[in-house]
Amino acid sequence: MATAALPRRVRRLLEQLYALVSDEIAPLLERMLAEYEQQLFRQADQARNPSLQSGYLETLRLVRLRRADLIPRYLLGLETALTRLREGAAVTARPITNSAPHFRELRLVEDSEVDENTVLRAVASRHESRAGLGLLLLGQRFGVLAGAPAFDSERLPVGPQRLIRSFAEACQPLQISLESRLDLYRVFDQQVMLGYAAMVESMNALLARENVLPSLSFVPLRTRPSAQNPAADGLAALATEPVRRASASDPAGERLNDPARAAGTGLNPGPRTGASAGPAQEPVAKPARANDPPRPHTAWPGQPATAASADAVDFATLQQWLGERRELVDKLRPRAQPSAPAAALNTADLLDALNQLKDELPRGPQPLRKVADLRQSLLAAHERNDGNTGTDTERPIALSRDDGDVFDLLDLLYGEIEQRLRGDAMISTLLNRLQAPLLHAALQDRSLLEHSGHPARQLLNTVAEAGARWTPTEEVDPQLHEPLRQAVDHVIEHYKVAPGAFDTANQRLQEHLQSMARKAEVSERRHVEAARGKEKLELAKRRANQAIDASTADQRLPRFVQTLLSQAWADVLTLTLLRHGEDSDAWRRQLAITEQIVAANLTGVGATAPCGLDADIEHALTLVGYHADDAGAISRQLTIGPALTDDAASRTELAVKLRSRVRLGEEGQAPAPRASLSPRDEREQACWEQIRALPFGTWFEFVQNQQGDAVRRRLSWFSPITDNALFVNQRGQRVGEQSLDSLARMLARGQVRIVAEERSRLVDRAWHAALDVLRGFGGGRAPATDGAGA
Repeated sequence: MATAALPRRVRRLLEQLYALVSDEIAPLLERMLAEYEQQLFRQADQARNPSLQSGYLETLRLVRLRRADLIPRYLLGLETALTRLREGAAVTARPITNSAPHFRELRLVEDSEVDENTVLRAVASRHESRAGLGLLLLGQRFGVLAGAPAFDSERLPVGPQRLIRSFAEACQPLQISLESRLDLYRVFDQQVMLGYAAMVESMNALLARENVLPSLSFVPLRTRPSAQNPAADGLAALATEPVRRASASDPAGERLNDPARAAGTGLNPGPRTGASAGPAQEPVAKPARANDPPRPHTAWPGQPATAASADAVDFATLQQWLGERRELVDKLRPRAQPSAPAAALNTADLLDALNQLKDELPRGPQPLRKVADLRQSLLAAHERNDGNTGTDTERPIALSRDDGDVFDLLDLLYGEIEQRLRGDAMISTLLNRLQAPLLHAALQDRSLLEHSGHPARQLLNTVAEAGARWTPTEEVDPQLHEPLRQAVDHVIEHYKVAPGAFDTANQRLQEHLQSMARKAEVSERRHVEAARGKEKLELAKRRANQAIDASTADQRLPRFVQTLLSQAWADVLTLTLLRHGEDSDAWRRQLAITEQIVAANLTGVGATAPCGLDADIEHALTLVGYHADDAGAISRQLTIGPALTDDAASRTELAVKLRSRVRLGEEGQAPAPRASLSPRDEREQACWEQIRALPFGTWFEFVQNQQGDAVRRRLSWFSPITDNALFVNQRGQRVGEQSLDSLARMLARGQVRIVAEERSRLVDRAWHAALDVLRGFGGGRAPATDGAGA
């Protein structure tokens, strides 16, 4: 870097960045290699057969032999990337056109290459999302250093993609197997990239201290839905957040010392009139407005949800609301004869009775039980035990006021949760088994009822959300129910002696759910890549048919020759387009052969085919899978003509073979052509435009029957060219394709709904609903400070 052809100040800043990143990463790489060696040793120790054990030990030997060169090689790659910062600035951008995409460098790849690239992309994408705002600001500052437009995350020398790709290149000399490399990448993700978001903030802070856009901040720009929105009747328009880039014509030397030059880039360089002013070097985001349209839900099941709103209502306020509710209910009840006052059961005896009762719960699938029923069972069991010991049982037993309020609040919460479940007996059973531990925890710690972040409420939410997912019964995943059952079992076995039982069970469960979400993301990505490949194939077929139509326009060719051109020769043109692209010599050569075929078969002309044309056609047909004999027969038909070749029987036999043959890119029978539909009306057109504006990953609810049962499907990808949309389920498995037109018509008829992003989790929403019920009984006399629970 010291000898790089860079301005002196830019080189000094890059040297400081390199020192910061290398000092941060080098110790982590050492720790990562040590952890990886320990992992290999454990795998070898636990191997089930000698061959696996020897493989792990051989990998361990290679890593120990060559690990000394890995860190210097990785840091050298990082330094080289920083040194070449300005090399990409001279590359001119290609003009944007509306023509069909060109196909270049298309090839078949090995499964191992796909798997490795998938893992690397998944790791990079995850860290890009976690450090998204910091990378945006860092890209602007790197644009200043490079004298170029702002860098996106892919071009950043210190971006997650470049860092992870550089590590993969540095690992190549280790010469370990693919599976071992994938394990090494995962350890790199866990050990080295864990603090990447903090490192991005440190780099931004360093450049800000060096006066590189020191007051840069981010203000998202949102477009408000207009009153004339045609989709306003039940359709929410999506807010867009355009981010303007810095101009490429702005010299780096002028912007280094003049942050005001960043005006008009969509990034706020500092306080000014009409802009959100914030502290220096801190991004400032505009708060969401109440009338903003709901965002579509795009997260996978098990991924962290949006932060719940504050609901820290103190227990005294909750008791006040419960008291007002009891007063109103007592007024509506008929007056009963006065009875002897009940004896209050102290909390210690109540906990003992609760611990004894939980072992007597029935096993197997159960409907969701009310907490009030559990309360009656506890009191009845305690009275029976007192009767056995000779205690006076004439006086009724009741709970103390505080303990009774805990039961009433949890009963309200369970009632609201029940309204949000789908009747899953397995989840209802788990929720029933959690009642005793939850009551035990709430009786000892009132914060369970006051704060949504309590581990017990988080575990309750995870179990409840599993029962509220809109998945058909045949798609229920046993890999999800088993960890849920294990988490509940862990709580039941340890909650009496271990205060952190809920926290431990919830952490294990969240790790499993996040792992399932990552697997679903990888599976979805593979299906999306396959769908994109099908789109490229479809476009290539269209272009091939257009070329044949252009060559045969206004030409009177024999019908059988036209059939051969539209089927066999169209496959040849399609494959050539996919392999070499439309600007290649191979494509121009095939177009010339098409013209020669047409000229050789013109009716009444009697032109002879050029020498060697039949051999070129036969070779091209073999490349798309035709047998040599069939390719020769088709070549003779195309070069000599049906009138001068074999008899009608031979042509009939060849036609039968063509009809039974699977075309290029098709699986089994050819897809049926889409039926022509009537034009979309105004509402359907609005739905169609709304769907095209949705982000990939939006969840849809498809109504299954007249009872309103729905199933959720994820819109993973759609093509604005072919109008095809790919849907997957909650495990990332492909469940089908659908046209955007039919999806828009179903959305307009109410057969499909777009799932909106929830502002809080299921248990939090249920708790807020229960608080609203209590406030309704209070007549609005709650203290103003308790409004946070709304």
